[in-house]
Amino acid sequence: MMRDQDAELMANLPMQTAPPRGHDGVPRLRTAERRQVELRAVCLDELVPADHRVRLVWQFAEGLDLAPLYDAIRAVEGRPGHPPADPRILLALWLYATVEGIGSARELARRCQEQIGFQWLCGGVGMNAKTLADFRVDHGTVLERLLVDSFAALLKVGAAKLDRVAQDGVRVRAAAGAASFRRHSTLEACRREAEDQVGRLRAELEQDPGRASRRQAASRQRAAEDRARRVQDALAVTAALRAQQQEQAQRRAAREVNRAAATAPQTPPPAGPPAGKEPRASTTDAEARVMKMADGGFRPAYNVQFAADTASGAIAGVAVDASGSDMGRLVPMSAALGAHYQQRPGEHLADGGYAKLDDIAALAAAGVTAYVPVPAPRDTTRERYAPQPGDPPAIAEWRERMGREPAKAIYRQRAATAECANAQARNRGLRQFVVRGLDKVRNIALWHALTHNMVCTWRLLPA
Repeated sequence: MMRDQDAELMANLPMQTAPPRGHDGVPRLRTAERRQVELRAVCLDELVPADHRVRLVWQFAEGLDLAPLYDAIRAVEGRPGHPPADPRILLALWLYATVEGIGSARELARRCQEQIGFQWLCGGVGMNAKTLADFRVDHGTVLERLLVDSFAALLKVGAAKLDRVAQDGVRVRAAAGAASFRRHSTLEACRREAEDQVGRLRAELEQDPGRASRRQAASRQRAAEDRARRVQDALAVTAALRAQQQEQAQRRAAREVNRAAATAPQTPPPAGPPAGKEPRASTTDAEARVMKMADGGFRPAYNVQFAADTASGAIAGVAVDASGSDMGRLVPMSAALGAHYQQRPGEHLADGGYAKLDDIAALAAAGVTAYVPVPAPRDTTRERYAPQPGDPPAIAEWRERMGREPAKAIYRQRAATAECANAQARNRGLRQFVVRGLDKVRNIALWHALTHNMVCTWRLLPA
């Protein structure tokens, strides 16, 4: 009975058919709802793979001794004060940023908000560009000690040696324009103009504070004071350069007098050499100098020197100066390495730009063998590697040594070591400084050297 009723009911239902193509009905879809509040259980550590490079950066940072940075923190338990960010986090952030080729504090702060690797390093600690920028340039002494410790650790485990180092310089563009260089006389006028502007702004603020907002007036006054300070720094540099020019002119004049007296005593001594060109300095970065770059152009730059171990490729020493020449850089670097590691490298490799006879003789006196190419003589008939009359024994031995095949084979290690370190730094963004002043520039170079040693540690000590 029930089956007959069900059959009759089913027979009276309308037949379901597929809608024809091109029908006017509205499709049913699952659409996005982005305002829905959800509670998700997320572990930051699980979002980063176990083999991610950022974990190696943190592992390296954990092994560094940062006691001087922690000792400088004033916010301690039981006393008032806002707790700062952990210096180890800041150190790891800049190491990882350098590996990724990031040199801007603003860009790094943005990455800390957007990319999971940087977020993992922060671990929920808020970051801003001012804190990151200050940390990068304020701890040069600590960075140098960390660089020495990183290389000493490789020495301790036998992964690096200090028997042979290769030194090379790389000229990095300064944060100053070529048009910012002024002569000493022009800088004097700029100084007076800057001082007048500072005094005028101060008087305006004192006489009529309502003429402009206090914040705008204070901002203009700070800018004027900063320009006056930079002009004063440039004046100090040009005064030092002018004194150096005068000293060199006096030495040349004395040599001319002695030469004239030795050759013809009856001839009156020649007049002193004319004064050189008036020295110039930048009102943007007073310590920068115009140098000839690798492409043949002349731009404001700094000369960054790296001394790397030929066995491991790790950087053992860093030096930065504002000289466009590599002459005279061997002895200071060798002395610095001896002070840091209580031993000097037995062999020092450098290119022909370092071939200063006094440096080679000084290294030989300290027990260091210099492998520097002998410059080609101007006289094509003279033997290049033959000792010259009047050569000290150390210089004569250097000339003869560089003509032998074993010395040439050793010298070929220079390019694979020093130039590789320079190329790695270039690839990580060491192409133009965004800071001003020799001290800050040197700190940036130390960051690149420490990052280079960290990467060498990954290669040499995979465990």
